[in-house]
Amino acid sequence: MVTASATASASASSSAAPILMGWDGDEKPHVLAVDDSFVDRRVIEKLLTNSACKVTTAENAQGALELLGLADGQQNFGNTVSKVNLIITDYSMPGMTGYELLKKIKESPTGKEIPVVIVSSEHIPTRIEKCLEEGAKEFLLKPLRQSDVNQLRSHLMKLGNPSDEGMVCMGR
Repeated sequence: MVTASATASASASSSAAPILMGWDGDEKPHVLAVDDSFVDRRVIEKLLTNSACKVTTAENAQGALELLGLADGQQNFGNTVSKVNLIITDYSMPGMTGYELLKKIKESPTGKEIPVVIVSSEHIPTRIEKCLEEGAKEFLLKPLRQSDVNQLRSHLMKLGNPSDEGMVCMGR
């Protein structure tokens, strides 16, 4: 299931547009939030919309890959989300973990430049190190707070430079 925030419409692109990371001065940064917990998705969505972000949510990694046009065998990019500036994903999800999602995004020519943040409720140093080595920009512990979201704004601002890349991992 995929939802868009009530304050920011996340309509899918009707053309085969690639994922873009920059935004115009009047355009809000677009964040894809991935978490299997409805409550955690709503918390992330609320914190981000309070920080003037447009938010699209997915309840699992497969849904996120479909939104990004990166699902296995996906040929129709007409239903993909364009202009994603940041991905925030839970680490522990059924089916595919946030770490596995991170790896798939980093392997993609169209997604590898998007910063990814991983979140988790478990502080496991080896897990954190593994995510950061794979390319995550941050590994944050739940519950997320407004100060965490404020910290992420720096990654959004860096996106104007194509050489900047990264991901943030969230886990529980």
